[in-house]
Amino acid sequence: MVLCGLLSGIEGGFDNNEAEYDETHNIVILPDYVTLPFPSVELPEKVRLAVDAILMAEGAERKEQVAAWTADKKQTSAYAMNLQQIDNGVIVPPSGWKCAKCNKRDNLWLNLTDGMILCGRKNWDGTGGNNHAIEHYKETGYPLAVKLGTVTADLEGADVFSYPEDDSVLDPLLAQHLAFFGIDFSSLKKTEMTTAERELDQNTNFDWNRIQESGEEVEPLFGPGYTGLVNLGNSCYLAATMQVVFSTRSFCSRYYMNQNLKSAFVAAPADPTVDLNMQLTKLGHGLLSGRYSIPALKKDDTANAATTTDTKQEGIPPRMFKAVIAASHPEFSSVRQQDALEFFLHFVDQVERVHSGKPDLDPTKSFKFGIEDRIACSSGKVAYNRRLDYILSLNIPLHEATNKGEVETFHKLKAEKISEGKDVSSDEIVRPRVPLEACLATFSAPEEIHDFFSTALKAKTTAFKNAGLTSFPDYLVLHMRKFVMEEGWVPKKLDVYIDVPDIIDITHMRSKGLQPGEELLPEGGSEDEAESNMPVANQDIVSQLVSMGFNHLHCQKAAINTSNTGVEAAMNWLLSHMDDPDIDIPISQQGATIDQSKVDTLISFGFQEEIARKALKASGDDIEKATDWIFNNPDASASSDMDATSSSTVQTPVDAGLMDGGGKYRLFGIVSHIGTSTQCGHYVAHILKDGRWVIFNDDKVGASVNPPKEMGYLYFFERLNS
Repeated sequence: MVLCGLLSGIEGGFDNNEAEYDETHNIVILPDYVTLPFPSVELPEKVRLAVDAILMAEGAERKEQVAAWTADKKQTSAYAMNLQQIDNGVIVPPSGWKCAKCNKRDNLWLNLTDGMILCGRKNWDGTGGNNHAIEHYKETGYPLAVKLGTVTADLEGADVFSYPEDDSVLDPLLAQHLAFFGIDFSSLKKTEMTTAERELDQNTNFDWNRIQESGEEVEPLFGPGYTGLVNLGNSCYLAATMQVVFSTRSFCSRYYMNQNLKSAFVAAPADPTVDLNMQLTKLGHGLLSGRYSIPALKKDDTANAATTTDTKQEGIPPRMFKAVIAASHPEFSSVRQQDALEFFLHFVDQVERVHSGKPDLDPTKSFKFGIEDRIACSSGKVAYNRRLDYILSLNIPLHEATNKGEVETFHKLKAEKISEGKDVSSDEIVRPRVPLEACLATFSAPEEIHDFFSTALKAKTTAFKNAGLTSFPDYLVLHMRKFVMEEGWVPKKLDVYIDVPDIIDITHMRSKGLQPGEELLPEGGSEDEAESNMPVANQDIVSQLVSMGFNHLHCQKAAINTSNTGVEAAMNWLLSHMDDPDIDIPISQQGATIDQSKVDTLISFGFQEEIARKALKASGDDIEKATDWIFNNPDASASSDMDATSSSTVQTPVDAGLMDGGGKYRLFGIVSHIGTSTQCGHYVAHILKDGRWVIFNDDKVGASVNPPKEMGYLYFFERLNS
């Protein structure tokens, strides 16, 4: 016998109107599909209990969302450890609770001092309670109460509120405090939402509807280029990213226009299921041919026949592609939600690797561009460092918001309503609006570098760094840094809108290289060679970590030891190495010499000694990172340093082969995120196709009515011909 709940309703996002619906449940017995209504007194007790448990079960994603939402809020109450409890003979029954003053049977709170059960605060719309619990606190001063209906066997989600602290809190002795009134929490089941869950639902509901365009008259689309991807279980990050990627000319040409399935099978190895090029060809033909973008069949129970539905398509399940692209990655091979940015970078890295022998066929080069850092030393001399990247990651300067006055007014209104026990409705919420131009300006803005070793001064000094682009790629990907770390290492998603124009011009961001009259910093001599050749920490990463309260030296080491891959990786390294015995040793004294045995190991792999030494220097003497560095920089040589150049007028190996053109771009793709963390929530793509915006929400594809341009996480721009 199989138990399942059947919900009669309508999926949001592609309905003509917001429909009201009734929720019913049935028990279906397979294989004959015998249907029994639920609830029913005729069912055995064990069956009723099992179905109740299924209906009340809370998914892992929901738990992650609530945990992320409350991560910066719940603290242990100052009143918990020494809470006074009055022995007045009160024994709380396991059910049948009601308010002692108004007989209300929901939103009930148990005062942990005297055992009184009273209703909660009245909401702005009249729902909730009658304020009896808070009135009882004002009369008695008894500080803590727990919401009945949120207490379960593990006590994990119990909603404890402290009236004097005016916040949801943690009570480490909750089990003891409940037992005082005879409550056996091991047998209790959750029947009500916690305050945090209710707040989360209210604050995310607007984003969910806006990004998915719920309630809009979205016209379903079918045909070539309008094929949806079936969600394989939290795989929306993959679906949204791949829809945008296969909307580019480079990937369309490589895996569809210029590659047929038969020749791809012939060229594939013995097992094509593990060949990335083969799976990308299959995916490209699946998405772009239109063969699978047809109205789905819907069974007509009355006629016992299948008929088409004009609102949905079946889409294609990218199982083999996901298995191949995630084979070498422990996170992407799981069914957990992932960061779309990290997946995009992993994807382009894997595609570039399989094209290492044929770079002309590599479609990822359309995303690749060069970045040049100009470092001005206090000696008056300069240095130029170059690197490659696929994304431009931008900070969001909230102080540049264009609606500061409206935001301040909203926060005052919100504080007033909270103090009155009222909620702020979604149409009252005001978010800061930051122009994209301000975000781009943060990338090019001068940045102060502390403890910069000047080969001209033979000492550490303060320098200033400016960044620019050495090339403008065919497709420019902008990543908005909406996820930040607050005090106490608490992750937070910035609640902000980005005003993004359809056309941008970044011509002014092109780096200029060595200018007339500028003098380069000299190369280090024998006495300071070790110092000058030390790996350099990315100052963007360092500054973000320092702003969280970490030691500057520790932040530099974290960036260096994670090869400047990003704030998250550096943060993880930092938290894991805080107690290292050498954590406070200056970088100049750590790894100043290269381990000859590691050099010999790399030589045994077939690398030249000069390249091996250079790679170890660039990787902090880490042999694994040095190996990756060599593979990622095949054009590097001992005589031509990839990281330093005297002029941008002559292309160095780091610039060779990069696509380049004018600085004007048109927005054509948006990947938006709904949720409090990149590890939970949902991703949706909006793409400009055939002159109109289209929404790709897993297997749902339709003409977008109001694309959420201000809510993007990743923005994809196409360079205009100039």
